[in-house]
Amino acid sequence: METNQYSRRKFARDAARFTLGAALAPQIIPASVLGRGRTSPSDKIHVGSIGVGLRGADVMRNFLAQDDVRVVAVCDVNRPVREAARQLVDDHNGDHSCAAYNDFRELLARRDIDVVTIASPDHWHVPMAIAAANAGKDIYLEKPMGLSVSQDQALRTACHRNGTAFQFGTHQRSFDRFRWACELVRNGRIGELRTINVWSPGSTPGGPTAPVPVPPGLDYEMWLGPAPSVPYTEDRCSNKYWWFISDYALGFIAGWGIHPLDIALWGGGDKLRCSVEVEGTGVFPSSGLVDTAVDWDIHFSYTSGVKMHFTGRPLEEWQKYGPLASHGTAFEGAEGWVWIDRENMAASPKKLESSFIGPGDLHLYRSRDHARNLLDCVRTRRPTVCPIDDSVQADITCQIADIAIRTHQKLRWDPASERFTGNEKANRFLTRPMRSPWQI
Repeated sequence: METNQYSRRKFARDAARFTLGAALAPQIIPASVLGRGRTSPSDKIHVGSIGVGLRGADVMRNFLAQDDVRVVAVCDVNRPVREAARQLVDDHNGDHSCAAYNDFRELLARRDIDVVTIASPDHWHVPMAIAAANAGKDIYLEKPMGLSVSQDQALRTACHRNGTAFQFGTHQRSFDRFRWACELVRNGRIGELRTINVWSPGSTPGGPTAPVPVPPGLDYEMWLGPAPSVPYTEDRCSNKYWWFISDYALGFIAGWGIHPLDIALWGGGDKLRCSVEVEGTGVFPSSGLVDTAVDWDIHFSYTSGVKMHFTGRPLEEWQKYGPLASHGTAFEGAEGWVWIDRENMAASPKKLESSFIGPGDLHLYRSRDHARNLLDCVRTRRPTVCPIDDSVQADITCQIADIAIRTHQKLRWDPASERFTGNEKANRFLTRPMRSPWQI
């Protein structure tokens, strides 16, 4: 059994995994040399943040707000973004000690870093997270996970092998309202679960395709990394479009859809941990930079008898739940329903809205703050509210939905083998090539 609290692997072994020189660490006794149950002399958990643009900066701020955290390094391939993040951290810490890196491997080579946050573009999520796990770091990974099922599987293996404390960015599990709605379902308050309706925003079409010069300060080659080498185009690397380009992401079928789908899985429990048939339709752009589905209508039929309907917009018949936002999850049972999103919630019969989950009922994992939950688990080594196995299940649900609309076929997914039954065409979508020299 490993005996140190944070970085559970020797630096000499870690360094062999990276093709670069060792980065210089600040003059501080690293947490990795202390025993389990101990923190660094400053009693701080040291955090390094990889990908510190809009969302990444928000994630980093959530950790900066924790009293027992010191952010010691940031990394981004966009120099202005990187320097802005360094300044933000230095202002918070009241000194000039925060290091800033262009290459994430330099950050991971530092022995004094206990936790990394990763909020890079999606195509980098799994390669960076596997490298972090192998370097002995605990991980906060923004959603979604990988570009393929095989990437998800590889990250799961790395986390289990290294004993990584892992938190996924499906942070709705840390909201009381979502937990309560799922507890209603799991405790049978709506009767036998029959149907789950899930919706999220669709993707954005368009995007310029004419090559233009790379903006000053952007390391475009490193931004591309394992993705195909293509000329730079306007806004390709901005949040305006990369989310919706299949070289880098699955579009909002995963980028946003994973939030309400994760709640569906949390509320459905074992009823959704079984074989499932999935089929549907998708609308794909005919021109422009974007090539992921901008709208979709997908049906899941589980062998438990539960059916799930997942769309890129709320359907008219779902207005019965209440004033719908662009995303949400609704559970329908034999005796009622409960609907939840980030703005509203409702249930039928109405008395369910004041229903109490008592001491003898099933209680789901209680987390009040997503960053805090990971940090507590870094110390205790207990699972987080979004552990790696649940996170992979949620991401695979997005993956098989996308594959179904791309193959135009009804597919049967076997969760035991994590393959489609009797359909090699669909199974070919379970892996993706990576541009050399990158690999996982």
